[in-house]
Amino acid sequence: MSTDAIVLLREDHRAIRKLFRDFEKAGHDAHATKGKVVDKIIKALTVHTYLENECMYPEVRKLLPDLEDDILESYEEHHVADVLVSELAAMKPDDEHFTAKTTVLIENVDHHIDEEEQEWFPKVREQLGRKQLQDIGARMLELRKKAPTSPAQPSALKKTVDAVIS
Repeated sequence: MSTDAIVLLREDHRAIRKLFRDFEKAGHDAHATKGKVVDKIIKALTVHTYLENECMYPEVRKLLPDLEDDILESYEEHHVADVLVSELAAMKPDDEHFTAKTTVLIENVDHHIDEEEQEWFPKVREQLGRKQLQDIGARMLELRKKAPTSPAQPSALKKTVDAVIS
């Protein structure tokens, strides 16, 4: 198993996008199936954004200050996803807004993943060495063990984002 931070994040992205496809394939009236898939999406996104916000972004921000604007934009995109995830976690699958809200979440996260993979990751890989990316990835693997899995769980995420943005 690779500890390269970018490889780990790409693996998360693939898993998250598979969940998105599962949701889209569930069909219009498949409330129970959609609810189960959204629960998995919430868990996957909560863990993933925690790892990026607590480890990847701060490390890259420190090592590559010229990428600060990209990182700040990513924090804001995560904030939007966090709001949608929190709202979805409080909804029932048969709520009239459930599918629409999930669709907006999917569209936003897909855009974010595309930007990271096509623009941000290549810049980071070009400027950081293999050893630095492996060290960041190893820290991410350790953090994954204690990462929150739902928006209701307390985490340092809000404090971290608030501190970075202010």
